[in-house]
Amino acid sequence: MGSNARFGELITAMVTPFASDGSLDLEGARSLARYLADHGSDGIVVSGTTGESPTLSRDEKMALFEAVLDAVGERATVIAGTGSYNTAETIELTRAAGGLGVDACLIVTPYYSKPPQNGLVAHFTAVADAAEVPLLIYDIPGRTGRRVERPTMVELARHERIVGVKDAVGDVGETANLRADLIGAGLESFEIYSGDDPMLLPHLAAGAVGIISVCSHLVGPQIKQILTAWHDGKNEEAQRIYTELLPLFSVIMGVTASPIPVKHALELIGQKVGEPRLPLVPVTDAESQTIRTTLEGAGLL
Repeated sequence: MGSNARFGELITAMVTPFASDGSLDLEGARSLARYLADHGSDGIVVSGTTGESPTLSRDEKMALFEAVLDAVGERATVIAGTGSYNTAETIELTRAAGGLGVDACLIVTPYYSKPPQNGLVAHFTAVADAAEVPLLIYDIPGRTGRRVERPTMVELARHERIVGVKDAVGDVGETANLRADLIGAGLESFEIYSGDDPMLLPHLAAGAVGIISVCSHLVGPQIKQILTAWHDGKNEEAQRIYTELLPLFSVIMGVTASPIPVKHALELIGQKVGEPRLPLVPVTDAESQTIRTTLEGAGLL
């Protein structure tokens, strides 16, 4: 049957490579983007949470968008993380990224400010009205302090440029109810992407079209196998691979704040991406050992 997800069914939320002095490593970004496209990724999110967007300057973000477009724009969709808690800045960066030729922009719920639901409608609508490319809403209340409630999401889904959501709410029942509400409103084309590796299979069952993944840096081909098996109706095969990967998902997404673990795991498998920027810190010795043991168990070391 296959998926017809607009941006591809497996999208990697790419880490941002830094040099040893903490500066942006653009050649590393190009190299990593090519590696991801070679290992199952249909699309790449640049400068999202996993890309440490809060510590990237505007100029660094633009340079990253250009570098990744240059490296893989012909064979993978490129989605620019352009959202922040500042509506005017979000609009400006979204328009600038659109001008470079990205396929879409990922707009996170404004964090820290905790706008009410009508404020969220006003924020996302202002960005969408100004944008020249499709937008995905990034709903991650654990980081932003604010949920995009279901009626709000359905209202936003009516905007011609708001075409989907990266769902990192962590409640599969809510995901299923959102899908039902969208269908009820005649908005079937609005796409839900799982935003949380450990929730991949439950999210697919609840109506997600694919995933924006962190762990696809490490096991892209296997995640692709889950998606293919699921869409081909081979549910037991999808479940088997998913169950095998769950220990890796749990450690990479849970041993400490993301993207600290995945950056360390990439270094262990020979992908040079550097340390995170403050306020994130390198792994501790104990965390490093846990990650190493998990990678060995998954056959990656």
